[in-house]
Amino acid sequence: MIKRILLLFLLVVAFSSCATQKRILYLQDNVINTELETIKGGEIRLKPNDAISVFVSSKNPELASIFNLPRVQQTIGGSYSSSANSGVNGVLGYTIDLDGYINFPVLGKLRVDGLTKLELAEKIRLLILESDMIKDPIVTTEFSNLTFSTLGEVARPGNYSITKDQTTILEALSISGDLTINGVRNRVFLTRKLDDKLITYQLDLKSRSIYQSPAYYVQQNDLIYVEPNKTRANQSTVNGNTVRSASFWMSLTSLLTSLTLIFVN
Repeated sequence: MIKRILLLFLLVVAFSSCATQKRILYLQDNVINTELETIKGGEIRLKPNDAISVFVSSKNPELASIFNLPRVQQTIGGSYSSSANSGVNGVLGYTIDLDGYINFPVLGKLRVDGLTKLELAEKIRLLILESDMIKDPIVTTEFSNLTFSTLGEVARPGNYSITKDQTTILEALSISGDLTINGVRNRVFLTRKLDDKLITYQLDLKSRSIYQSPAYYVQQNDLIYVEPNKTRANQSTVNGNTVRSASFWMSLTSLLTSLTLIFVN
């Protein structure tokens, strides 16, 4: 009789373990050595109020300098800037106005919204060549203040910088310290502003369908929220803390085991 009870107990534990794995494992339907295309695009495209740094270099630094904003001045108390962000090589950056323009030295107002940083660099390089002032311009661009935010069941919720053209949802969550054990893997929500509207996407991290989601690549100002599971949610209530706590179930298991041994004997 005791052996049967122990066997039943082991089966319950094994089943619970499998069920737990199903709840927390990522990309469960991945097929090894099978190719799967991701959604195309995903590069960060500049928008009004974004800040970007641009640095022009050449074999003739004096000629190139007229196309660059001043460098950030260094003081004993650190660096300071009165009107712009510091970026590439300490050069001050540009904030894109509401109409999508920046005011660039010598070249004047340039329409930059909708461009990637590489497209912007190439556009400025060609315009400098057309001006016939520099024969060998090299243009470097970098993001200055582009960020995404994470909330909910991640290890380190917060605001994080975007430093490259493409950042995936998995990378963004990794930067945030990954989901906690209480995060629901198939209820990850990403909210994005498109023009004057907000759209929210739901992502299932347990499925490779995320590779085809419009939210696979994170954009500037995206908000990522990971929903808590029932255990975590119930911790906010008195009944939840009592009924769903690990100590409660351990005590109940101990009691049932003791009663079973008493009746068997």
